[in-house]
Amino acid sequence: MASPVSVYNSNALDTHIPSIPRESQKMELLANVSLLPGEDRIIDKDIIYICPFNEAVKGKVLITNYRLYFKSSDADLAVTLDVPLGAISRVEKMGGASSRGENSYGLDITCKDMRNLRFALKQEGHSRRDIFELLFKHAFPLSHGLPLFAYVNQEKYSGKGWSIYNPVEEFRRQGLPNNKWRFTFINESYDLCDTYPTVLAVPFKSTEEDLRRVSAFRSRGRIPVLSWIHRENQSVIVRCSQPLVGMSGKRNKDDERYLDLIREANDTPKLTIYDARPSVNAVANKATGGGYEGDEYSNAELVFLDIQNIHVMRESLKKLKDIVYPNVEESHWLSSLESTHWLEHVKLVLSGAIQVADKVSNGNSVVVHCSDGWDRTAQLTSLAMLMLDCHYRTLRGFQVLIEKEWISFGHKFSSRIGHGDKNHADQDRSPIFVQFIDCVWQMTKQFPTAFEFNETLLLTILDHLYSCRFGTFLYNCESAREQHGVRSKTESLWSMVNHKIERYQNPFYTLDSGRVLYPVASMRHLELWVAYYIRWNPRVRQQQSPVEQRYKELLALRDEYLKKLEQLALSDSTSSHLANSPSPHTSSPSQQLTHLHTPF
Repeated sequence: MASPVSVYNSNALDTHIPSIPRESQKMELLANVSLLPGEDRIIDKDIIYICPFNEAVKGKVLITNYRLYFKSSDADLAVTLDVPLGAISRVEKMGGASSRGENSYGLDITCKDMRNLRFALKQEGHSRRDIFELLFKHAFPLSHGLPLFAYVNQEKYSGKGWSIYNPVEEFRRQGLPNNKWRFTFINESYDLCDTYPTVLAVPFKSTEEDLRRVSAFRSRGRIPVLSWIHRENQSVIVRCSQPLVGMSGKRNKDDERYLDLIREANDTPKLTIYDARPSVNAVANKATGGGYEGDEYSNAELVFLDIQNIHVMRESLKKLKDIVYPNVEESHWLSSLESTHWLEHVKLVLSGAIQVADKVSNGNSVVVHCSDGWDRTAQLTSLAMLMLDCHYRTLRGFQVLIEKEWISFGHKFSSRIGHGDKNHADQDRSPIFVQFIDCVWQMTKQFPTAFEFNETLLLTILDHLYSCRFGTFLYNCESAREQHGVRSKTESLWSMVNHKIERYQNPFYTLDSGRVLYPVASMRHLELWVAYYIRWNPRVRQQQSPVEQRYKELLALRDEYLKKLEQLALSDSTSSHLANSPSPHTSSPSQQLTHLHTPF
């Protein structure tokens, strides 16, 4: 198997940048940069990094078609930056040719991952023109007619990430189809709804014509479809978009009957409809043709969950970034954090998911929607499923959950993240998926033994949400991914994760199949995720748990013993060939290893 990372060879340097002499000592700074297969050097340059935590640092910057890499030339002050270009939101020129003051001329780079970078260059001879143009071009490839790096990346892994999720297999794991729910392939060509997947689970009694009529009355054609079914009580989580009620209060008998079929599937007395929006927003949406289910849905109750929209979440995270980067607001930390409202939003999302999970756990079917059913709806359904179903708390199951509820059901990753797009002020950008991963992290803190995966997996997912190294989070929906050949032309993030699975495993995981997790969604129990939001500040270092550290040491020790046992087994096999009589008590290194237990 080809190595997933190819080390940069200095012999190749002259073919890329012939103007830089080989004997240059500064050249050696970048000689050992490990490049990915398919990653090409674009330009390197002497530069000064305006480090917010130290003084200005001299060094060299390398721009490739995947990353910005900086290394300091001062041996006493070792500073390295390795930033995927996909994580860059904005590149601006700082100062002009006539700017005065030290280091006032250069580049100002805003990143999507909670940091900003500033570099200074010499003012004479338009020294920043080439690096600015090349960085701008490769940081925003789609705006310049270039492919995203995922299409150029030549990494190959043994783990088959694209086969992790199969909708029919996942529904069968849940016990479907049955006499109440069936599969439909009405959306096979994305004709019913271009942002839904091709395989849908719908009430057994509904006809294809019913589905078409309901589609006409739901925003973007996103009809109510099953996300998850409770094996014992047969209650379900159904997701959709808002009904197109409008100012005139339109009714649709087909939609009303269809929701009643969902209710009847497990004889729920009253179907609970969770509208993620604040009621004021839901009413306001009537003016644009949307709305919510009114009294005409006689066998249903409507509950508003008061979760704010994408614009509020975007501004909230911006405020959070202001108080944590570059310096943490120490003097009024608690009031500053409170003023961002970030944890308050996390609390409301978790609280809504708890209500959904509790209702389903008690045998009542629910319908979840927001406006279009691809932001807050995905947060609520996936978190509720994580609480209800221990399968999604495994490493593989969590990958399936993201593929199913976020990727296949059309969360607009491209619009919310802005992959390869220079339009940083786009109002569609919002950290909805980041907020979901934050909620998952909050749950792992409250239930440290319930999840097979660790914090490293969550950080890795968020890093590659932006990086464009893999095809997993590209584009807005399944039909767009199919159109752009994502599965055939790019690698999946899960291939890399499953290639080195032990890196992402939680050593304290204990399987508890029947347990429903109810996290405490109270401000007293929620924490700011320091390891993500403040990880770029070298003065804020999270200390690793001593038990976790000891566990890693024991794993390293185990690997060492395993190698020794293999060597012994090799020498033993040579001896036994000579003796021609293998001992009946000889065991393999892995069998011997099972006797090495370390109690915590």
